[in-house]
Amino acid sequence: MARVLVLAGTTEATELATELEAHGTEVISSFAGVTSTRRSRPGRIRTGGFGGVAGLEQYLTDEGIDALVDATHPFAARMPFNAARAAAAVGVPRCRVLRPPWLPTVGDRWVSVPDLAAAHDAVHSLGARTVFLSTGRQSIGPFASDTDLQLVVRSIEPPEGLPSSAAVVLSRGPFNVDDECQLLQSHAVDVVVTKNSGGDATAAKLVAARQLQLPVVMIERPPQPNGPIVETVDLALSWLTTVICRRA
Repeated sequence: MARVLVLAGTTEATELATELEAHGTEVISSFAGVTSTRRSRPGRIRTGGFGGVAGLEQYLTDEGIDALVDATHPFAARMPFNAARAAAAVGVPRCRVLRPPWLPTVGDRWVSVPDLAAAHDAVHSLGARTVFLSTGRQSIGPFASDTDLQLVVRSIEPPEGLPSSAAVVLSRGPFNVDDECQLLQSHAVDVVVTKNSGGDATAAKLVAARQLQLPVVMIERPPQPNGPIVETVDLALSWLTTVICRRA
């Protein structure tokens, strides 16, 4: 039986683990441990870091991993590069599952920025005062100490370091457009700040912003390591079929 390590934390990782188990493949889903609550999935689960590139190399070897699928979040900055280096060092095939980014459409008012600091600057350039911050609880950065802004922060688990005036919305997608419109209007939000994560689960906020004619400060994705990248679970399964057959 082939053994696949899935670096998890996304919807795609959950779907992939389910499909692999159904096809008789042994799957190990690895989580960084950032979020304490997660959706259930078949197969083995491990949580926590590997100890850098060397630790991941050792794990791949000790566990007899036949293929590695990096299905971490599109904004995972370090793990994709560690995975690429470790897999190459021990000769384990690796691919990255990376859903397509969101693209602006007619009526959108997007301001594209490279990082959180630039997003903070863009908010002030727009003259905004009430910010809907949908960047994850660990990506608050310069917004946390800005007393000139009223923050509405949505995350799965409670963020730390926010001013007492901040409104915190604890929720997990998928979200719908009507609810997103109501949320933005009830807090009198005048700008949305988000990461370009892509996917359907949280895209409703972009439609809501378009309908309400609100600007969106869009943080673009970090660089990715060289190597095969697939956009869907089906393509990841096709890639796995090919590389596992080669190793058989």
